[in-house]
Amino acid sequence: MAEAYERFRPGYPVELFDVVMAYAGRPVRSALEIGAGTGKATRLFAQQGITVTATEPDGAMLDELRKHVPASVRTVRAAFEDVRPGEEYGLVYAAAALHWTAPEGRWTHMAALLEPGGVFASFGGPTQLADPAVEKVVRAARAPFLESDEIPSPDGTPPECDMQWPGTELQRSDWFTDVQQCVIERRLTMSAREYIGQLSTISAYLVLPALEREQVFSQIMQVLPRTVEIAADVTVHLARRHHEQ
Repeated sequence: MAEAYERFRPGYPVELFDVVMAYAGRPVRSALEIGAGTGKATRLFAQQGITVTATEPDGAMLDELRKHVPASVRTVRAAFEDVRPGEEYGLVYAAAALHWTAPEGRWTHMAALLEPGGVFASFGGPTQLADPAVEKVVRAARAPFLESDEIPSPDGTPPECDMQWPGTELQRSDWFTDVQQCVIERRLTMSAREYIGQLSTISAYLVLPALEREQVFSQIMQVLPRTVEIAADVTVHLARRHHEQ
């Protein structure tokens, strides 16, 4: 699975780094990453000169990450809940990983890892077929196995709301202020096989029995054109830890 993540999940554009730094409004020297996976986001921040501590509970993911990141990156095998407060970071961020963390005490623990005025950032988003006609035939091919392959909002926020999760939770937290949400638009072109590979890393498919998973991928592959265009917009949520707490 770690190799599939590395091969098929898209990386992050340098524009994302620029958005986070513009929000910070001051130099950021150290960052803690939650659920680093194979290090797609780790690379972006480490290559810009930030000292990154990448945490990830899965050993195979960390092994893959170490193959691709600069030597300056420190790696820690730990779930977010097990990262002990000690050093305070200028930035704590999660790349398509925050929904794996436990909601109880999430923001109190997050604040404890940040220096006063430090920045929290969460970013990610579903990849969707850009062509409505292709999306329609894929949905029909998937229907006998899965009604939807999207992750529902962890706090039940409807998709039409202006502020999406985790911004909604951050707005309710006493620890954070200046909550912002923005979208970095992105289009990617990939082969049909690469698209199937990307689907193989998505939780909705991972939880299917192996035989059903093979069948749904076969059905989708049959209706796909040779190459597909993907809408892979990155939704970014930013917040600042209160100075006074």
